[in-house]
Amino acid sequence: MTDVPFIAPDTPDALPVHALTADQTQAFLDERGGAVAAWAGVQAFKGQAGRVLVVPGADGRPERALFGLGDGTDPMVWGWLGARLPAGDWRIALPPAGADPTLILTAFGLGTYQFTRYRTKEPLGARLVPPPGADVATAARIVAGVSFGRDLVNAPPNDMGPDALEAAALAVAADTGARVEVIRGADLISQNYPLIHAVGKASAEDPRLVILRGGRAGGPKVALVGKGVTFDSGGRNIKPGSSMALMKKDMGGAACVLTLFRLLSEAGLDAELTAYVSIVENAISGPAMRPGDIYPTRKGLTVEIDNTDAEGRLILADALTRASEDGNELVIDMATLTGAARVALGPDLPPFYTGDETLAGQILAASAATGEPVWRMPLWSPYRDDLDSPVADMKNSGSAFAGSVTAALFLQRFVDAPSWVHFDVFCWTPKDRAGRPQGGDVHAVRLLERMLRDRYGVTG
Repeated sequence: MTDVPFIAPDTPDALPVHALTADQTQAFLDERGGAVAAWAGVQAFKGQAGRVLVVPGADGRPERALFGLGDGTDPMVWGWLGARLPAGDWRIALPPAGADPTLILTAFGLGTYQFTRYRTKEPLGARLVPPPGADVATAARIVAGVSFGRDLVNAPPNDMGPDALEAAALAVAADTGARVEVIRGADLISQNYPLIHAVGKASAEDPRLVILRGGRAGGPKVALVGKGVTFDSGGRNIKPGSSMALMKKDMGGAACVLTLFRLLSEAGLDAELTAYVSIVENAISGPAMRPGDIYPTRKGLTVEIDNTDAEGRLILADALTRASEDGNELVIDMATLTGAARVALGPDLPPFYTGDETLAGQILAASAATGEPVWRMPLWSPYRDDLDSPVADMKNSGSAFAGSVTAALFLQRFVDAPSWVHFDVFCWTPKDRAGRPQGGDVHAVRLLERMLRDRYGVTG
């Protein structure tokens, strides 16, 4: 497969990369001696994680490269190769024992990602010969899918409003053969999606619920529910400027779900797969919802608006109710829901919430297999009373404490399915990480793709 930008053909011209842990480096250099050892000494190369040292030949051109694995425990460290190797074709001289060759190739490809829609950038240009045993098709599929999701999150809000995000969803449907249902504008009221309408009615572009259906008809039913707030001003509880700067990424949950739907459809997941994407802009104008407003929900509960900036859980509530009505046995929702999750765990470690112990174990196993970290957080039921309202069945935000937990507890009220999990994702990388360049991202997608394939299998 030579038509994938980051994959090189296996030819003698590919230069070797020697991957070394910190403990292995000195012995390797002692054995090599000569110019390689001298050059590594001058450059203070000691096998540091992610460090790439290009070794020149007698003619000054690259002859080989040394690559640091650090302590050897981070499977995504290979992402630095794609980002830091100079242009050309490379191969791993001796892949480390026990390393997953498909994950090496995937991480390398993820590290080559660039967002080039609005400025010209020279492609990084490094290509890797697939390590022996690598599933090249899977690596190419995952990298292409994640790049699609990153492009969605990176796009500016003037080019990624509700209309454009719906168009992206329809493009996924066209590419995968999915059936589409779109409920938009006033039809949200007539078809009983009042919360989605309430949040998005102040925008110049109509709120909507986009539903994609694919997979094997009659198979186990799996729902993916995504928050698609294309820009979040905070509504009448307006955000300060410092908190509004990255709010183009508030549609990250929708980007995750569309990416996951695409990846699973391409893999042929042996299940009936449905994506429910709630798409709005949380804008400020005359019709905008106000603190103190009370709205009905699709489920029949009433919600007092305590804070218009806690809007994501509102648009998810109606979608989760619909996913439950449709008889899905597993419901997965993904949302850039709370700043509290970032305070607790930082930008790189998304929390997830579920009461299903088997599902939690499957998620953690897939996390380890893909090198994509997550952390299980508690659905602590005593905090439910933080959502009590004196005038409605519930309010949409809790106290100043445990904001991510109370948001999950809010969503749980709208789920009636055998199994459910909520991911409070960030969908942004503040600084370059291994396999994750700075900018938009789709967190937890690779592990969920792996988990669902392991759980249900694939057709064909």
